[in-house]
Amino acid sequence: MYILKNAWKNITRNKGRNILIGIIIIVISAACAVTLAIRSSANSIVKAYENKNPITASISMDRKNLMQELMGDNKSQEDMINTFNEIEVLTEEQIITFGTSDYLSSYYYTYSLGVNAKDIQEATDSLVKETTTTTTETTNKTFRPQNMPQGGPGGFPDGGSYSTSTSKKTTTKKTEKIYNEKAQNGAFTLYGYNKYEDMKDFINGNYTIIEGNISDDFNSKNCIISEELATLNELKVGDTITIVDTNNEKNTYEFTITGIYKENTDDAKDTTTMFTNSANKIITNVNAIKEILTNNENLTPNIDPVFIIKDKESVEKFEAEVKEKGLSDYYKVSNNLEDIENATKSITNVKVFATTFLIITLVIGGVVLAVINMINIRERKYEIGVLRTIGMKKYKLALQFMLELLIVCLVSLGIGAGVGAYASVPVANNLLASEIKNNTEENDNIKGNFGIRDFEKDFDFGVAKVDEVDNINAVVDIKVLGELLGLGILLTLVSSLASMIAISRFSPLNILKERS
Repeated sequence: MYILKNAWKNITRNKGRNILIGIIIIVISAACAVTLAIRSSANSIVKAYENKNPITASISMDRKNLMQELMGDNKSQEDMINTFNEIEVLTEEQIITFGTSDYLSSYYYTYSLGVNAKDIQEATDSLVKETTTTTTETTNKTFRPQNMPQGGPGGFPDGGSYSTSTSKKTTTKKTEKIYNEKAQNGAFTLYGYNKYEDMKDFINGNYTIIEGNISDDFNSKNCIISEELATLNELKVGDTITIVDTNNEKNTYEFTITGIYKENTDDAKDTTTMFTNSANKIITNVNAIKEILTNNENLTPNIDPVFIIKDKESVEKFEAEVKEKGLSDYYKVSNNLEDIENATKSITNVKVFATTFLIITLVIGGVVLAVINMINIRERKYEIGVLRTIGMKKYKLALQFMLELLIVCLVSLGIGAGVGAYASVPVANNLLASEIKNNTEENDNIKGNFGIRDFEKDFDFGVAKVDEVDNINAVVDIKVLGELLGLGILLTLVSSLASMIAISRFSPLNILKERS
């Protein structure tokens, strides 16, 4: 208690020096508060982006290994095709096996299947034109009966002959293919999803429902079609279309149109095709496609899996695990980690700048405080000599000087934290404002993409929800104050270290002799 009382007396007795120290700490703490606010804001933005765009992995054909295998033995074109046909396609069972992993937070997969359709016209810039030509050929023949008198009653005025005419019609059909030489025809493609969260094209805004909605019944034969296909065939919400098995025309399936969507991607630069890539894309659910596959085992769907990886450290581990579980060498696992890092590179640079600025501020502040403490110790050498002479131990004396600085530091930190918090709020707001606005609008836009107009209803589309008030308050919350307090104590210890060393080296008798 004596040490604390003596420390407080020394603070009030040396007001000028302690005010100077306080001003320096206020500046340092204010700068640190702003810097910590920038770091906190940067972390929030990066985290929000990663929540919206998690690390995903997909399985695709490894074309490089495939071509090395096909071209290695100088195989003929027929042998290459046969070899390719022998490569097993990914099955649902394999995908479920790969998806059962400690390195994943979730996974999903979509089905796609080429189909035909009855009584609707494919959206294509190619067509087959059939023309019919009818020609008539007339044949004239002249007859003269034998022993027939010429002229007079009962005779033939023309000398005993008569003519007959015969007409024959010939119909010729000619088939002519009129096509776009720059593009190839495409068949209807049936895409199946398991749930709303799997439909990333709608979540990302690539597709938007303009009529009707996407049914939440993922077991019935409902579908949505493109705006182009609907316009071309004069289809509307509520109509039915007949899907036809490509291998067996007797297998037909009635699908009810619940919505019409449009593609928002820019295809204007593609001058080789009349329609967008999604024109013949009919979107339904996985169970509807499975029913078609059940009735024809010869059909082969394309199953496209997407695996959501927990964190960066799990990327390579998951790839190795998939290979261990039996993924063919003809396939490879790819991810979007590089894309995410590139997208958040600018805000990460802001975070790095803030961290660098924080370190520089602490180093300069620590050096300045250490110098002031050294000067303070030299000015109070006689006081140190007296206290040591009357029996005060070195560690108690060092503790007293440290307490003096700590008290000044805590008071200054409180003032500096207030100044820094006031300055950091607009900084954090400016950094977070666009993210808050974009996330709010994006969540509403996603609902609109699904044809959901009730914006009050809550849906989880995997998009980070940023609460404006909570995030602004988080800039000056207990965590930031705790960090400031920790930095203040660190500065106190570092700057007091020199004074403690000096006190330990001082000899009280020498100090008193110098004074006398």
